[in-house]
Amino acid sequence: MERPTTRVLAVLELLQAHGRMSGSALAARIGVDGRTLRRYITMLEELGIPITTERGRHGGYLLVAGFKLPPMMFTDDEALALSVGLLAARGLGLADAAPAVASAQAKLERVMPANLKRRVRAVDETVSLDLSRTGVAPGDNAALIALSSAAQARRRVHLHYRTQRESTERDFDPYGLAWRAGRWYVVGHCHLRKGLRSFRLDRVEKVVALETGFERPQDFDALGHLAFSVATLPRTHAIEVLLRTDLATARHEVFSAFGLLEPAEHGVLLFAQADDLAWFALELSRLPFDFVVRSPAALRDAVRGRGEQLQRLAQA
Repeated sequence: MERPTTRVLAVLELLQAHGRMSGSALAARIGVDGRTLRRYITMLEELGIPITTERGRHGGYLLVAGFKLPPMMFTDDEALALSVGLLAARGLGLADAAPAVASAQAKLERVMPANLKRRVRAVDETVSLDLSRTGVAPGDNAALIALSSAAQARRRVHLHYRTQRESTERDFDPYGLAWRAGRWYVVGHCHLRKGLRSFRLDRVEKVVALETGFERPQDFDALGHLAFSVATLPRTHAIEVLLRTDLATARHEVFSAFGLLEPAEHGVLLFAQADDLAWFALELSRLPFDFVVRSPAALRDAVRGRGEQLQRLAQA
């Protein structure tokens, strides 16, 4: 059975979520009678929570306009999600992430019961996340906030962007943002280059919101576009390999930046670009299924050399 304190806090959560509720609806939601509900309302008022009571047949309860409290109740799953999220935030390339995470965690702990607080601290002290490629954080989070807001509202922006050689300006329709390989990126339609482009957020100098709206392609995948862009960058060698497996297994075993996968009659075709064929042969040798190198011939030689090396090591 729930303790009275839990039900009192449940009343507060319902009022915060709905703004106004009738006494009968509140009582039904928390499973008490009208007299018990009125006692819970009195307990909240004694704690300093400003609640307005509307009398009469169609009366109800509501919080005073503008009054807000931080979340006060979390399930175990919610506490775990918050704990892991805060832990991951330290490695996600956010400006001033460490003090912000510490501040957020302190605020949450102030409104958590002791047993839940212990669980949150346990996650923080014992769980490790593999975020080895943390990359370069932007100077602040202004670009991330501005571009994510513009992407959500489907509003064009004027982007000031700096490369290693120059600073440029362009109108830009932000379709979405993604964290990949240790960096934040925004992906969308660039009106300067008249096509789909991605930009690193740590190189964005300024974002100016415009009034012009745009339509985003249906089911656009910002992370998928980044993976495609990396896999199709022009390099020294164009590669085609037939993987002797099904598409689902290939997607599980081949990392997204390795190349593009396409179903074929006898397996899955891998299309890729590479400068270092020895490295590519090494990565192919890690795959748990057979493969056939279709091109270039130099990659066959690199795979053969890798096999001979492994054979010598096995004999030794």
